[in-house]
Amino acid sequence: MPDPQVWRLIPILAAAGDVQMAIDRWLLAQHESGQHPPTLRFYTWSPPAISLGYHQRQYPEFWHNLPWKGEKLDLVRRPTGGRAVLHQGDLTYSVVTSGLRGNRLDVYGQICEFLIQGWRSLDIELYYGQAGRGYIHNPNCFGTATGADLVLADGSKLIGSAQLRKGDAVLQHGSMRLNPDPELFAKVFNQEFFHPIQFPETINQETIIKALIAAACDCFAMEIEVIPLSQNEWNLILANC
Repeated sequence: MPDPQVWRLIPILAAAGDVQMAIDRWLLAQHESGQHPPTLRFYTWSPPAISLGYHQRQYPEFWHNLPWKGEKLDLVRRPTGGRAVLHQGDLTYSVVTSGLRGNRLDVYGQICEFLIQGWRSLDIELYYGQAGRGYIHNPNCFGTATGADLVLADGSKLIGSAQLRKGDAVLQHGSMRLNPDPELFAKVFNQEFFHPIQFPETINQETIIKALIAAACDCFAMEIEVIPLSQNEWNLILANC
């Protein structure tokens, strides 16, 4: 049997949204050019932010000056498509890899498998969303679930993902809604928030990341090497932030 592929795992990082998006763009460009291995990472947004899909032009003007707990929410544009996502009380995953075959939905399925398997190991079953093209009229990513998204048995959306392909390389990142503030969600999207998901006490950010790393190793037939971003890498990333 061939040796498993080695992926880089970047330790969890809390940073502003424009920095997180710059990291994802840089990792994709480096991998596409053959200068960087496939990468898995998890991160949070500090301060909380609303991220817009790359092509999303319609959104409320008040999002530019929306306060929460004494600080203004960031408004950030993702390099990927999709609708707006509120990043507060969530955990984001990011996968950069290549060699996946099929159309966009096929690639979503191949990458999402590690999310399904990882959450299943925590006794949480996930399913693909069923929404049609009407989702494009909803500015809120979590207001509907397409075949690229993962929902719970009651239909509520747990993970919304977005994707960008560059040559043979693909970036897929997604938000896992863990403990968001329902009042903030209602204020941002002017709609009632689905009841927050009540996870068992054993499920927290640490256990989720551990389960997803184990599932990724199995699904992608890979081994991980934990490598934080170096100072030189930070310099290159922030130069384009």
